[in-house]
Amino acid sequence: MRSKLDVRRFLPALLLALLAVGCQRESGEQTAVTPATGPAPAAVDRDEHSYAEPDKVVTEDLALDIALDFDAKTIAGTATYTLQWKDQSATQLVLDTRDLTIEKVEGEAAGGQWQPLQYALADADATLGSRLTIETPERNARVRVTYVTSPDASGLQWLTPEMTEGKQLPFMFSQSQQIHARSWVPLQDTPAIRYTYTAHVTARPDVMVLMSADNDPAAQRDGDYSFKMPQKIPSYLMAIAAGDLVFKDISDRSGVWAEPAMIDRAVAEFADTEKMIATTEQLYGPYRWERYDLLILPPSFPYGGMENPRLSFITPTVIVGDKSLVSLIAHELAHSWSGNLVTFSSAKHGWLNEGFTSYVENRIVESLYGKEVSDMEYVIARNALRENIAAMPEATQALAVRPDVALDADDALSAVSYDKGAWFLQFLEQRFGREHFDAFLRGYFDHFAFQSITTEQFLAYAKEHLFEKFPDTVTDAEIQEWVYAPGIPGHAPQVMSRNFGIVDSARLAWLGSAQLPPRQITDAWSTQEWLHFLESLPPTLSVEQSAQLDEAYTFTGTENGEIAMRWYPLAVRSGYTQANEALAEFTARVGRRKLIMPIYTALVQTEAGLALAKQIFATARPGYHPITTGSVEKLISEAKPAPAPAPDEASAADTAEPGDATTPAPAN
Repeated sequence: MRSKLDVRRFLPALLLALLAVGCQRESGEQTAVTPATGPAPAAVDRDEHSYAEPDKVVTEDLALDIALDFDAKTIAGTATYTLQWKDQSATQLVLDTRDLTIEKVEGEAAGGQWQPLQYALADADATLGSRLTIETPERNARVRVTYVTSPDASGLQWLTPEMTEGKQLPFMFSQSQQIHARSWVPLQDTPAIRYTYTAHVTARPDVMVLMSADNDPAAQRDGDYSFKMPQKIPSYLMAIAAGDLVFKDISDRSGVWAEPAMIDRAVAEFADTEKMIATTEQLYGPYRWERYDLLILPPSFPYGGMENPRLSFITPTVIVGDKSLVSLIAHELAHSWSGNLVTFSSAKHGWLNEGFTSYVENRIVESLYGKEVSDMEYVIARNALRENIAAMPEATQALAVRPDVALDADDALSAVSYDKGAWFLQFLEQRFGREHFDAFLRGYFDHFAFQSITTEQFLAYAKEHLFEKFPDTVTDAEIQEWVYAPGIPGHAPQVMSRNFGIVDSARLAWLGSAQLPPRQITDAWSTQEWLHFLESLPPTLSVEQSAQLDEAYTFTGTENGEIAMRWYPLAVRSGYTQANEALAEFTARVGRRKLIMPIYTALVQTEAGLALAKQIFATARPGYHPITTGSVEKLISEAKPAPAPAPDEASAADTAEPGDATTPAPAN
């Protein structure tokens, strides 16, 4: 998942609230978050976010036969599992479900006949959903479940035609990560289990259906589609989408699916995709998934991107006309090696996916767009990490989350997983040299290809193939500090940006003199430079300062979501109500959590802002994804607004220090 754009910047207060809730165990008891002191205990095989029992039985193949009903907003059909029984004394198959109606369960007998099996669907846990326990005294080689999803499935969004770009046909898409696949397929919903899958899907004949599988660029709409994923994947990479979708190629193995009104803009914006694939292959070995296509989703998609194999799901908010935000594509592509190929075994090892991917993303950006661009992105990421990590419980500041720490599956993928993980890998690169470290990573991807692993497995491999191969390069204490200790190590390598130095000088000059920098300077600024400018401003400005910036640079109404998510919270905090109308339109139209949560968070700090937040949410809710809806609902329900300040108290610019940072943050 695109973390640099999605996960790392939840506002500290919101992140703390989410982390405090944690994930309840089956007993209903909640494990307290405790500080990490030294190395973590040995890895625990069981994934606490799944009811599955992979030590007893695992799914080898999944065959879906399903129908999409846009009117009922449901998926109905069968899921057939080819099973490998590891424990010959086991007599149950346990699956994860959430809000599914189970109509029938059958097992294939030795003669090929399907016979009913006894099953029980437990009461729902708020986080994990319902355990489906199937009695399998014969340890059937194949089991089949007939089911129907809920119209409110947490992993699906059904859009009316009015909510789409073309406004002609309905749209549906899934979001399975972290543990939402269980809301549209009953399965062993844990990254520890990988399986192949096939699917037969029927739908209304005027929509195109796609999956994270072998989509045919030349496929015709006929309401009947078949798919095959021959490589083994974990459940969170199961994906489906259907809508008014057309295809245009970028290269022989890559292209874009999008609504007709969006397709040309998307192809132009992402024209460098093939170059990205070739660059990553040169660094880390062949691309092993045959095709790499992009699906541009409606703006309600709650994330920047999702690395579904063969078909990355992409937000349209990064299509701004100048390729300044295409690092998101580099990120999702990088997952084809780090995450999809070599997968974390549970969310507590999430940095193995997102830290590696953020590092590889930056290497792609550096290769294609230059070191200064990659340096700017590193600085932006690490500034946000420094701010956010200070507000996080110590136990969640470690790369490898201790087994005794309860953590929500989504919250496990914080800025620590993405940016501290990438920082650790850059530390190793600098110590061992890029040539040696690149060779090590290539070997790592080969060695663990199509496997799900723990942090301890990575460290054991690194010890044998890197640390011991080049002794006295790093110490065990340094590795332990990076992986298991809170905070950022004092020996972490630093990155400087020449361009940001110019931005800082311009910002300080304006704060001191109210004289805007010359247009010949700012006209050449990239998105990254504008982000740094906004993030480095004081927490609040005067209304006059806000108006001066807005008149000069037209921040209000910007089409660039990255700028919007920084400008609008600043405007709210500064009492610059002239931005409210555009702020409301943007927040109601866009469902990407990373872009809108900082705005909502700024609004709910005052009574007037909370009233506006509720008004926006009431308008936007029908078009938000369930994941986004849950985040906004929680924020609004827990808001404790302060009374609105008097007009002459609205600005703190006279007391704020010029260097105060205001990096808005996150959202997975």
